[in-house]
Amino acid sequence: MTNFEDREKGFERKFAHDEELKFKATARRNKLLGLWAAGELGMSGDAAQAYAREVIKADLEQPGEEDVFRKIRKDFDAKGVKLSDHQIRRKMSELMGEAIAQIEAEAKP
Repeated sequence: MTNFEDREKGFERKFAHDEELKFKATARRNKLLGLWAAGELGMSGDAAQAYAREVIKADLEQPGEEDVFRKIRKDFDAKGVKLSDHQIRRKMSELMGEAIAQIEAEAKP
């Protein structure tokens, strides 16, 4: 019975670790996305950093990433930034890969 319990605890630890990494990667992606979007909106410096924080906060509105997408889409539309939904979603996907790579690189000794 202890082998089963050990395996179960191992799976629980792995699940918790994976969820933590997913949370960190999503937060990192949202910051990178916010900085990218700020650049598209003509922002730089402190204004870009503040906008990136707004994007991170937008992700807390609802589960999933649609709230982040909607914020960026709305802001782009308001400022006349001519990027398609597909281009924004592709950038979100690209930056998720970059965020994961950054976190993995930071974890290596």
